Amino acid sequence: MRPTPEQARSALVDTERIQASAQALAATPWPNWFFITLTLYVAALPIAYGGAMAGTDWLLPGPAWMGIMLAITAVYGSLFAVAAKTWRNKTGVALRFDVLPKRATVPLAVGLPVLLLGAPFAFRVTGRPLWLIAASLTGAAVSVGFHLAFVRLHRKTS
Repeated sequence: MRPTPEQARSALVDTERIQASAQALAATPWPNWFFITLTLYVAALPIAYGGAMAGTDWLLPGPAWMGIMLAITAVYGSLFAVAAKTWRNKTGVALRFDVLPKRATVPLAVGLPVLLLGAPFAFRVTGRPLWLIAASLTGAAVSVGFHLAFVRLHRKTS
């Protein structure tokens, strides 16, 4: 039995509504606790990496800094896995970067590693911890800005 033209149009409208709903869910911001975890990790990484790279012991011995850096990275990785699994179970979609505009994600993907890893090198050469503090604060600000852009995108698509 073939559907009537009105039934076919109704089915198409329903399909479009479902697709729009799925796209809005995919653009939903990450859980707030994970956003805070990510921001703290981004803020702590340059300082821990700078301490590990310091020519001499700076505040703590080098191996202690390396242990701190490995520990915070392991905790962050574990919490990322928990956030992704929880989010996928809650919404049916995975945490995604590809829903954001490339003009935002490409500079972030290039610039943030340069910032977070370049500052410890500058600290090692100059011995001035201002590099680490500046990288930490800038990284945290970028994390907050990226999250707010993600929230804005979600509100716009919902």
